Amino acid sequence: MRDHRKLRAFVLADELVIQIYQLTQNFPKDEIYGLTSQMRKAAVSVPSNIVEGCAREGEVEYLRFLEIAFGSLRELHYQLSLAKRMGYCEYALFLTADEKCEETGKVLAALIRSIRQG
Repeated sequence: MRDHRKLRAFVLADELVIQIYQLTQNFPKDEIYGLTSQMRKAAVSVPSNIVEGCAREGEVEYLRFLEIAFGSLRELHYQLSLAKRMGYCEYALFLTADEKCEETGKVLAALIRSIRQG
């Protein structure tokens, strides 16, 4: 079994969750079941799928969960962009989260590539 806490992709994704929760805390109340909920679910999905993948025995399953995490990250990145365009968040908070999304994506993509190349 792999230790997810040793993966840079997990550490970054975990930090991103905190940022997204802080960023969405001042979204309009009528978005609580909309964009707020969607962004939080997508954000939590990233490190959760990394953790679940690390708990799997086989490389194929591990890779599959990392790919799911990457998909959730891309979903979150779009939602973050939408939130900015809707005027729901301060530019500084958006920029910080956007940079963390980009960095997490690069690290996670590199991990996926390395596993595929075996």
